[in-house]
Parts: sequence; structure tokens; C-alpha cells
Amino acid sequence: MNIEEIREYVLAFPGTTEDMPFGDDCVVYRIEGKIFMCLSLTGEEPHCAIKLVPERGEEMRALYAAVTPAWHWNKKYWSDVYYERLDDTLVCDLLRESYMLVLSALPKSVKAKYQDFCQTL
Repeated sequence: MNIEEIREYVLAFPGTTEDMPFGDDCVVYRIEGKIFMCLSLTGEEPHCAIKLVPERGEEMRALYAAVTPAWHWNKKYWSDVYYERLDDTLVCDLLRESYMLVLSALPKSVKAKYQDFCQTL
């Protein structure tokens, strides 16, 4: 996947918004105002920071050199994913996991708006 494919993929998730609150070097993707991905626009190698449950993040880091603790984020929950070095299917799975993790922490009344989408996963 390339940067545009990543962007298009996550913007297809219901309720996803994008903004640049940290400056011109990254784009943040949110569900109901909560960040689930930060896409880097600079750096030596294309990557994004995503939120995963701690055990899943550790598992991915152990299996793939292209998944590392996220720079400037809580390393317990956030991992940098160097998506060009990984299979597209795995990247999509990880992006969806990050979105669903953040969505799952929202109030029940808010989550209800996304029930149809969640059932398709």
C-alpha cells in the first residue's frame, strides 16, 4: 500500500475525519474526535502510528521488523507501522483493528451509530 491507498482506506470507515493538529508533517485520523491513526508525511520511510491493545502490539513487534514502538506516542498502545514493508492485507487488518479499538471505547450511545459497519467486519 502507498500513502494515498492508506488514506482512502481509512476515510472509508464511517465517521472518520482527518486533520493536522500537530503541524504539516502528519495527518491525524479520528472517530468521534478520538485518534486511531497518525499518518506521517515526512521521514526516511513511509509509516503511520496506530493504536493496538498492548498484547497485539507486542505480538506484531515480535513478528515483524516493520512494526515498532511509536515515536512520540505511548509505546504501550501505539505502534509505528512501516506499511510498504508489509502485506497489504495485514496493513488493512491493523488499520481496522485500530479503528475498532478506539470505537469500542466510545459510549454505547455513540457506538450505536456504527453498529451496521461493525457487523460487516
